[in-house]
Amino acid sequence: MSGDSCLPQHHAQSDSPSPTNSLVSPKNKTCSYGGAVGLGNKYVRINVGGTLFYTTLQILTRQDSILKAMFSGKKEVFTDKEGWILIDRSGKHFGSILSYLRDGTVSLPKGCHAVKELLSEAKYYLIEGLVELCQNTLQGNKEQPLCVIPVLTSRKEEEKLIQTSTKPVVKLLYNRSNNKYSYTSNSDDNLLKNIELFDRLSLSFNGRVLFIKDVIGDEICCWSFYGQRRKLAEVCCTSIVYATEKKQTKVEFPEARIYEETLNALLYETMPLPDNTLLEATRRSYNTCGSLSEEEEGPGGAEHRVRRIHVKRYSTYDDRQLGH
Repeated sequence: MSGDSCLPQHHAQSDSPSPTNSLVSPKNKTCSYGGAVGLGNKYVRINVGGTLFYTTLQILTRQDSILKAMFSGKKEVFTDKEGWILIDRSGKHFGSILSYLRDGTVSLPKGCHAVKELLSEAKYYLIEGLVELCQNTLQGNKEQPLCVIPVLTSRKEEEKLIQTSTKPVVKLLYNRSNNKYSYTSNSDDNLLKNIELFDRLSLSFNGRVLFIKDVIGDEICCWSFYGQRRKLAEVCCTSIVYATEKKQTKVEFPEARIYEETLNALLYETMPLPDNTLLEATRRSYNTCGSLSEEEEGPGGAEHRVRRIHVKRYSTYDDRQLGH
């Protein structure tokens, strides 16, 4: 087929067209681009996956690649009725491909995923320099995690983390297998909400608070808050529901109280410690043992009694326990 047939004004019409060809590609033709080169077309119109580009033949044929083979007459190309050269690839990174062919270098996109996408395109077009550039970037610039959450493996490790931390500490203990009764219907959802809240807080206060996960403790779901290596507060999210025939474990989600205790822990972010007036404003009146435990009668009277441990706080800074 002559190269002139690549141009829209010279599309050849067959006297007896093939029914198969007319059905498969009625508007596209396959041809060699050598004829267009001979006509001296300086600029080329390219349709890459629906994204349109203008560039010159000089750039496209500058380096050994699939593009050079396509636009030097060595490889057949597809054109539409308007003369656009069709390339069946994503056009998302084709601009970077052209920039590299033009300048010999290119600013790579941000993020490993985008660089991997460009690497895939560079491999398809056989542009070795760009392939090497992407591979070196992926090997040398590994993405850093937003935050690192230690997971406790022993009590000794917990004590070491708390005693050596210069930041307030928030610990979430969750261990669903610690239950010896059946769970209430909403307990699993509330346990998941506690875990999700821990993840949100760890992202919001990353760098200011050390967040720790504990999966070996004796509780089912319990939050602990530390400042200056001492325990400040404890929010237990588990209660036992007493019914006539069986006992059930209920996991709650006291979101507002957890937020409050996290913000209170930030008071111990710096030295010296806050003054007594500020500390007193964050305290509540509790019994002498420092814990608030109460039993309430449910709708069914004494037969449906719920024991809830809402929060444990220590009344003064000096009498707070070390560790846990």
